[in-house]
Amino acid sequence: MTEVQPEAQPATPQPLHGGQISVEVARAHGVQTMFTLSGGHVFPLYDGAVKADPPMPILDVRHEQTAVFAAEATAKLTRRPGLAVLTAGPGITNGVSAVTTAHFNGSPVVVLGGRAADSNWGKGALQELDHPPLLAPVTKRSATVHTTAALAAELDDAFALADAPHRGPVFLDLSLEAAYDVDAGPLPAPAPRRDVTPDPEALTAIGELLARAAKPVLVLGSDVWMDGADSAALAFAEETGVPVITNGMGRGILPRGHRQLVTRARSAAFGGADLVIVAGTPLDFRLGYGLFGGRDGNPLAPVVHLADSPDQLSTHLGLAGSAAGDLSAAFAGIAEAWRGAAKPGGYADWLSALQDRAAAAIATDTELLTSASDPIHPARIYGELLPRLAEDAVVIGDGGDFVSWAGRFVEPARPGCWMDPGPYGCLGTGLGYAIAARLARPASQVVLMFGDGAAGFSLMDVDTLVRHRLPVVMVVGNNACWGLEKHPMQALYGYDVAADLNPDARYDRVVQALGGGGEFVTDPREIGPALDRAFASGVPYLVNIATDQAVAYPRSTTGL
Repeated sequence: MTEVQPEAQPATPQPLHGGQISVEVARAHGVQTMFTLSGGHVFPLYDGAVKADPPMPILDVRHEQTAVFAAEATAKLTRRPGLAVLTAGPGITNGVSAVTTAHFNGSPVVVLGGRAADSNWGKGALQELDHPPLLAPVTKRSATVHTTAALAAELDDAFALADAPHRGPVFLDLSLEAAYDVDAGPLPAPAPRRDVTPDPEALTAIGELLARAAKPVLVLGSDVWMDGADSAALAFAEETGVPVITNGMGRGILPRGHRQLVTRARSAAFGGADLVIVAGTPLDFRLGYGLFGGRDGNPLAPVVHLADSPDQLSTHLGLAGSAAGDLSAAFAGIAEAWRGAAKPGGYADWLSALQDRAAAAIATDTELLTSASDPIHPARIYGELLPRLAEDAVVIGDGGDFVSWAGRFVEPARPGCWMDPGPYGCLGTGLGYAIAARLARPASQVVLMFGDGAAGFSLMDVDTLVRHRLPVVMVVGNNACWGLEKHPMQALYGYDVAADLNPDARYDRVVQALGGGGEFVTDPREIGPALDRAFASGVPYLVNIATDQAVAYPRSTTGL
């Protein structure tokens, strides 16, 4: 006689404290690292990370903004939400500029903050501050979790919201009760993301507009990368033959040297275009607020805007067409309509003219990139750096004038390999971005290009690189001034104030004092050998290069 076995009963959920719940939910949404600066209000989250199976790495930094910048860069590089944990009061307010940067960049970041106990609220507890109203303008949601029982669902919603187009930061602070108390409720499983399908009629109309155009230009921005539409965008560009200009994280979608990449002919392309399709980036100051064409007495060019969500479509400009939703689907739908109406090779002459312009611009670079001038021309640094960069190198810009040269000369070979502060223009992103890049791309070169002004915002976090054994090559273009302010003020008023820095500042010695390596370069012939030593060092290494203060980056606008 066969013995009947009792049915297996589902395991009773074990009580977890708020920190353990937070780590489990974050991990379910793809989080691999917690970025933080220590504080007692958030101790349970550290305990949750340490006791998780496997433990979640805790990357502790020297300033809270670095923690949020690292979480944001993780989101940029991996296209999954990043996590920053900030203690109450000044820990959270120190992170506000970084949260704002993530807001402007459309980066999916969840920031969890500590908060004074509800039981002591209003009595003057340590760092008692109602944080959510401060963060509300620059987040998709900003709220307080008061109980451990509510925490899992709130966190699951936070990660899903941060990662839903249009992506952006979400802030939750946890009262001491929510963080320290326990709950045995089930943990939610992340729901699959629902992509929004763009309006097919709108895509058809855009495809027909493109087919009728003689001189179109396609602009690819950060959201094309973040939406996972980089392959679709490349296929669309190559099928249609349209000239392409990239910005932000859109750089590298058409790899450097691609025949249709005409970023170096940007002025001619935008000035002569009779249709501009802008995908995945706002029509802000970087794109002349969407005013294209108008050259040689021609009318302004019609503009089409493609965005990952309807709230990102431009409202300040009359658009010839627009579509919002999944950007891969948008490119496919436009291509289908274009295919039925276009003349193959119809943009060949226009593309050829822009290729000639781009080639001429690149040819003029040679003199700058090889300059032997003393003091050192900042372009010479890039002349030495470029041949030393591998195809998968991650290049990070943190600065004004010096990083503008990087934007001109550094053209990524792959998407997801360039990061800068973005349209908010917040300096200090550099070390947080570099920390994240080294973790996300452990086998790649990571190069951080600093202006000397920008270096002052985050250089102490070299200590973080050293403690966590994260080798990064840093280059400071040291012109001893705030170049982006000094030269425009001189042009406006004939003088400048509050724009000079110490010409003898030894940023390299700061890095050495923190346990890294570095050297000071004043001879252009020594730049290349110094970079070689930096790449070979295997430690955080800073090359501090004295550059000519009189050289200003040639720009047509400051964005004001």
